[in-house]
Amino acid sequence: MRETMKAIVLAKFGGFDAFEMRDVAVPAVGSRQVRVRVHATAINPLDYQIRRGDYADYVPLPAIIGHDVSGVVEETGADVGEFAVGDEVYYTPRIFGGPGSYAEQHVADVDLVARKPRNISHLEAASLTLVGGTVWESLVTRARLAVHETILIHGGAGGVGSVAIQLAKAMGARVITTARRSNHDFVRSLGADDVIDHRADDYVAAVADLTQGQGVDVVFDTIGGDALTRSPLVLADAGRVVSIVDIAQPQNLIEAWGKNAAYHFVFTRQNRGKLDALTNLVERGLIKPVIGAVLPLAQIGEAHELLEAGGSRGLRGKVAIDVAGQVVNP
Repeated sequence: MRETMKAIVLAKFGGFDAFEMRDVAVPAVGSRQVRVRVHATAINPLDYQIRRGDYADYVPLPAIIGHDVSGVVEETGADVGEFAVGDEVYYTPRIFGGPGSYAEQHVADVDLVARKPRNISHLEAASLTLVGGTVWESLVTRARLAVHETILIHGGAGGVGSVAIQLAKAMGARVITTARRSNHDFVRSLGADDVIDHRADDYVAAVADLTQGQGVDVVFDTIGGDALTRSPLVLADAGRVVSIVDIAQPQNLIEAWGKNAAYHFVFTRQNRGKLDALTNLVERGLIKPVIGAVLPLAQIGEAHELLEAGGSRGLRGKVAIDVAGQVVNP
């Protein structure tokens, strides 16, 4: 085994030029850990928030960030029996808990690691780990979305929304989503029953029309802004709102009082159980990861720029990073 590897290091907080490719030491493997050759990773909003310095207190520099891994096990700790060398796996590294996935190799606690779905590529698997775990936590664990209930998913064409639509349909729900008009056919292809043009339509009025004034049982907020304030206006009685967006400004939730609404704020905690459940759905053809762009590891800065501007550019799904295809160590 080589003692060093190529990694993209966040050298400073700031813009897209904050990253440097460096040779760094390969981490040692603990007794309940595995070392994985990273074939692919992906970019998440959390990544560029860290790069900008939003979580500076939690990320000492220099740092290797990144929150999606798909790859092959190359070494197992002495007390690992779940996986063997050569197994294909995928997972999210522990958030704010050590080096991330922008590297050729990664060492992870075995309890975080799951078997990669057999019917998708490493790029597709890497695009699913953090997003998939977050959506599962939001819809299954928190919202407890039930068969025949109706859900409004904000931002259905994005990396999170595109998976949320598919999971909600797999759970037997009616799905209403918001998207720009050019993405309406796309989100319908994922399973959306009704689509609201987020630019032209007032989604509160549109939901009232679509539900004959009854409202939706669940709102899933992936976009922020005034979505939390306005969500009670589209809820049925005893509805639930789940948000994965940081609350940058205080919001008035007085309208939620009259609806007996429940609010859930999700900063997902990863584990193998969520990924095993997702693997089952992926292998049954019920969830298909959506990749909007693929870049090499050396272009992490460009990948961040693409994701941050994704909404205005019409990006669909995730930005994935091909690590195995990066020519770094002949």
